[in-house]
Amino acid sequence: MKAFFSNKKKVRGFKEFLYIVPFLLLVLLFSYYPLYGWVYAFFDYKPPFPLSWDKFVGFKWFVSMVENDVKRRQLLMVLRNTFAMSGISLIFSWFPMIFAVFLNEIKCVPFKKVVQTVTTLPNFISWVLVYSIAYCIFNSTGVVNAIGMNLGLIDTPVLFLQSSEHLWFKMWLWLTWKNAGWAAIMYIAAISGIDEELMEAAKVDGASRMKIIWHITIPSILPTYFVLVMLNLANFLSNGMEQYFVFQNAFNKDAIQVLDLYVYNLAMGSGGYSLSTAISILKSVVSVILLCATNKISRLIRGEGFI
Repeated sequence: MKAFFSNKKKVRGFKEFLYIVPFLLLVLLFSYYPLYGWVYAFFDYKPPFPLSWDKFVGFKWFVSMVENDVKRRQLLMVLRNTFAMSGISLIFSWFPMIFAVFLNEIKCVPFKKVVQTVTTLPNFISWVLVYSIAYCIFNSTGVVNAIGMNLGLIDTPVLFLQSSEHLWFKMWLWLTWKNAGWAAIMYIAAISGIDEELMEAAKVDGASRMKIIWHITIPSILPTYFVLVMLNLANFLSNGMEQYFVFQNAFNKDAIQVLDLYVYNLAMGSGGYSLSTAISILKSVVSVILLCATNKISRLIRGEGFI
């Protein structure tokens, strides 16, 4: 009888494993198979010619990143932009949580659904369309400048998109407008899991809505917030490039070029495929180190890790 149940558990475990096989294949195909491209960092690769051992250069491209003052200054500028934009996102990472808390306090269900839908939809809009919206509103002939000049508030158009002034904060505003509603879904799910008896007991004791939020709601979703913050910290060097690619121009390039965009511009702009691959490898190594470090910090603070 014991052997029968043991075999039954094995069969069930094998069936459950088959459920995740398609997802494992997708991860292998799109996450691990591209790592083969790392070999380009050790060759003097020039497309469309195939790789050959006579083009092997070892760690030449890793050394070339910092071989002269010009390259060092450029790399430091890119790292400055990357750290600044990631830092701003990390500092204001509480915004989706607070948005979810106050969204949950809306008692009119139809209005609540409208607000949640309107704030979530921008997440499904591509950055190209986001820039199109920004261009129509903030271009030199856009809505804002047209209204300002018609009302006599300004004499000449303000170059919002061409200026590098406050660019990091402006990029954060666009990112928040696009992702805040989507990021709040995680916190809304956490709020829905709070025991209703706690809420009722607090109301019976005379607690106001703000006190319930401060003493029950926020403490209950803080573990979710800390896990997401640590995951963001592990991806500190990964800003993505789509947003910055569409917003970049000749006037703001020095302030908007983050590490991912720098790698893309090196490969596609100047043909530096090997150098851009070398930088990507170092970025991935640092990201793995950050992930392990934040997981260790999570174990020390929360008593459990997230990987």
